[in-house]
Amino acid sequence: MRIRRVVIVGGGTAGWMTAAALSQAFKGSLESIRLVESEEIGTVGVGEATIPPIRRFNARLGIDENEFIRRTQGSFKLGIEFADWLRPGHSYIHPFGRYGADLDNVSFLHFWMRRQLAGDDTPIDQYCLAIAAARLGKFSRPEERPDGVWSTLGYAFHFDASLYARYLRAYAERRGVVRTEGRITDVKLRGEDGFVEAVIVNGEKLDGDLFIDCSGFRGLLIEEALHTGYEDWSRWLPCNRAFAMPSAHAGPPPPYTRSTARAAGWQWRIPLQHRVGNGYVYCSEFVSEDEAAQTLKGNLEGAALGEPRPLRFTAGMRRRFWNRNVVALGLAGGFLEPLESTSIHLIQSGISKLLTLFPDRRFDPLLSNEFNRQSTLQYEWIRDFLIAHYKLTERDDTPFWNYCRNMDIPDTLRGKLDLFRNRALVFRMDDELFLEPSWSAVLMGQGVSPRSYDPLADATDSATLEHALKNMRDTVRRTAESMPTHAEFIARHCRADS
Repeated sequence: MRIRRVVIVGGGTAGWMTAAALSQAFKGSLESIRLVESEEIGTVGVGEATIPPIRRFNARLGIDENEFIRRTQGSFKLGIEFADWLRPGHSYIHPFGRYGADLDNVSFLHFWMRRQLAGDDTPIDQYCLAIAAARLGKFSRPEERPDGVWSTLGYAFHFDASLYARYLRAYAERRGVVRTEGRITDVKLRGEDGFVEAVIVNGEKLDGDLFIDCSGFRGLLIEEALHTGYEDWSRWLPCNRAFAMPSAHAGPPPPYTRSTARAAGWQWRIPLQHRVGNGYVYCSEFVSEDEAAQTLKGNLEGAALGEPRPLRFTAGMRRRFWNRNVVALGLAGGFLEPLESTSIHLIQSGISKLLTLFPDRRFDPLLSNEFNRQSTLQYEWIRDFLIAHYKLTERDDTPFWNYCRNMDIPDTLRGKLDLFRNRALVFRMDDELFLEPSWSAVLMGQGVSPRSYDPLADATDSATLEHALKNMRDTVRRTAESMPTHAEFIARHCRADS
């Protein structure tokens, strides 16, 4: 009863990540892995910023990091700068890494809060290597010196998503994945149970046991064929449009993504080796399409290399990610705007859960139910993290920001905010993606000031604490200053050929 044939519908980042992972995991033991895509349809292709777990995905495939960076025109990412989100002129960085070091099994955050409430105004950023390096334009891999302060540093990548898909296509095809070019003109369902039996491509019937829907927003199998349904979250995440366009560099590529709040949304800047990716994510109820395009074009740091390309979406998720014998990954499963660069991670997370819960041809509902439960929680946790950026603003200068500041929020997010405001507490649920450093960076960056801290932090005497904190600050500063610049590191290890 083992699965023999897998059909992946759609290419792009989601399709080829899936094909690569399956081909590596099963090592030729499946009868076939087929991927169907059409060059005519194309892909969204703007997901060029990632978060640190992408390194685990690449490592599992045995990908050499320097080669991967060269082949995808990539660069390194130490975090995300948020400009003008709390108020115009204010900015903060959400770092990939920890603040300081814990003492006596108590989180560093509570010692810093103890000093803050006693009148010490030292910014928490001075205790974070990722932030210090980002602001200096520096980068070095922590694996090369894994001890001490280096253990607090995390990083991810910026890369050209279309080149990444091409890279993974070559990887998957070397391991037996067969690509079929063409449009799917029909989907055949089994009469007895409504499972997908086959897809029709170029007049050919492609049979399969398991179908993976990577067809993007359309959801060709999960929605058009199986009518699974969609949960709309636009009341909390009202942005529903975007323009994307590339530009030339105006200077050395910084080792971080930038998100700048605009009148009706926000603009991204993602530095690659050969260009800069830009986009304006906005709500169509508060700004016209023409105004949004002009806002993007008027706020580029380098010369435009194309015209704005429009995208439309609705924030939310499928009511089921796994329905019958169809698993939806990527945009076919749901959409959360790329504010925290989670789009590619959600593909990776879905693939990991599928491999763990991989079915046989009986398709035991226990497996699909658990996949759906975990996927739903993952989407909801990330949703709440994104909502916090919008809700926690002081901006009252445009109707969009007034709406965001005054909107109701999910009870799950309200509970997190209350705990943090009360005592700087962040509880991670199960396999929740964002940890204490991420939540504290964003909540404090958005103006939340905890009223108290863990009383265990008072057990450390003041002199010992002062000495420890000074050592941490000095170590962070010296280490960041000793790094090569981001551009120097790329030139030395992984510069693209062209």
